[in-house]
Amino acid sequence: MPSRFDPTGHHRVSSPRRQVSRLNPANRLWGSNGVAFGPDGRLYVAQFLAGQISAVDLATGDVDVIVPMDGPIRSPDDLAFGADGSMYVADLVPGRVWRRDPAGEYRLVSAAVTNPNGITCVGDRLFVNEMKPDGRLLELFPDGGEPVVLTGGLALGNAMQLGPDGHLYYPHMITGQVWRIPPDGGVPEVVAEDVHEPVAVRFDRGGVLHVLSRGAEGIVTRVDLHGTGSRTLVTSGLTGLDNAAFDAENRMFVSSYASGGITELHPDGRTRDIVPRGLDGPYGVTVDLGGTVYAADHYRVASPEPPGDGTRDDVTTLALLTFAHGIVADGDLLHLTSQYGTVVTYDPADGSTRERATGLDRPLGVAVAPDGALVVAEAGPGRVIAIGHGDTTTVLAEGLVRPADVAFDGGGRCYVSDEGAGSVVRVPYGDGDGGTTTVAEGLRAPQGLAVLGDELFTVESASRRLRAISLTTGETRIEAEDLPVGPPPGVVPGAAPALFAGGMPGLAPRFAGLAVAPDGSLLLSADGEGTVLRLGPVPAGT
Repeated sequence: MPSRFDPTGHHRVSSPRRQVSRLNPANRLWGSNGVAFGPDGRLYVAQFLAGQISAVDLATGDVDVIVPMDGPIRSPDDLAFGADGSMYVADLVPGRVWRRDPAGEYRLVSAAVTNPNGITCVGDRLFVNEMKPDGRLLELFPDGGEPVVLTGGLALGNAMQLGPDGHLYYPHMITGQVWRIPPDGGVPEVVAEDVHEPVAVRFDRGGVLHVLSRGAEGIVTRVDLHGTGSRTLVTSGLTGLDNAAFDAENRMFVSSYASGGITELHPDGRTRDIVPRGLDGPYGVTVDLGGTVYAADHYRVASPEPPGDGTRDDVTTLALLTFAHGIVADGDLLHLTSQYGTVVTYDPADGSTRERATGLDRPLGVAVAPDGALVVAEAGPGRVIAIGHGDTTTVLAEGLVRPADVAFDGGGRCYVSDEGAGSVVRVPYGDGDGGTTTVAEGLRAPQGLAVLGDELFTVESASRRLRAISLTTGETRIEAEDLPVGPPPGVVPGAAPALFAGGMPGLAPRFAGLAVAPDGSLLLSADGEGTVLRLGPVPAGT
């Protein structure tokens, strides 16, 4: 099956000791953000999480990478086409705006915009806004010239467009408003208030304003600004809408930052998949005692399901929990980390969350200790911490390079994968436990960690291997190879974008998580293709 990891569909995981299956189909788009029709009639898709731009043939659903993740653009969030066919791209985290001309040559238009997001062309003119508090809306000049600020005070700008009245329309994401301003400047004015979580404004061919919501319900608010003034809501069920484009026949195609894909959205709320949605990551993975699998998928907590009949999603969004990275099940609860500094406990039964820790420096893997404390790998300072029942934090180990994940064995001993040092170590936990000791070294960027019986398993993300380590003899073996984790084979992305940008979250590093299911299978976050892999024992006699 074609995937973002292998467009030929020929990639296979090699594991003579494990039977490998996928809990959900591969996701061909690594998230889908800004969309715009190109001169060739295809729909171009900015993929923020991937750092690439793809083109989708709406007739066939074929996806071609146009701007690869090892190109100059690091985190494209929106795009637009100029009159000459040039593609302009808002590269959010580095704060750059690029031009890619019809010959495929890149030119930096500006590095003077903080968190550039919404971008649009009006003939030969180029406009961009900033996704930050007190953001600006600017006109940029691709052939040189100082940017012109049309207005400030945007409460997180995002996707914008020229309206039929000749004004630029743009959302204020924080305040739930839509504003407009003339392209030559002037006094901005509010044209719609109390709009549900607005993330993008788009006009159809009839001049009706469509405001997309970034929320869980997939709401689109239609406002007939230049007709009757009526307002109608369409609830699509497409979680985390990001952007939209209308073709010449006035068909609406939408993207989702939360689950990727491209979907045709009909005026009555019916949908048709062009590129099916799926998992953007996943990052961490866990499973509860009942066998339900949960994936921390950056913008949400999701549950992958067995492949269906094509009439429904094969991944269920449980909650939009922003920047979910590490995850562990604990009875009826889920504990989650965000690399942006928080640890929370989520109750799926009532949807409530409780903050357990804040201000941490890149917390990632999380495990539940035998005494119920949460033990977290804090990558930034190279330490492992415990969060007790009273949410007090204690340091268990320091001096690690970049700890990634945590796991406990049946005897209550605590193990940590150190991605930066290429090792797995045992750290002290509980009275009488000794100091930090090395269990295995010479590994290639070990991330996800899990214990099954007397063996410890870790995902070597740099070599795409699953390694087993005996906790009694120290011997190791390769359990599986050719795992679809990390960037596609042969692709070496450039320098990673910053974790924070302009006071806002930037781009978090990827993470291939690992967990043990009640039946003894291993579950792997195959973040290279957007699936959860189940690696079960090979049946006897085969």
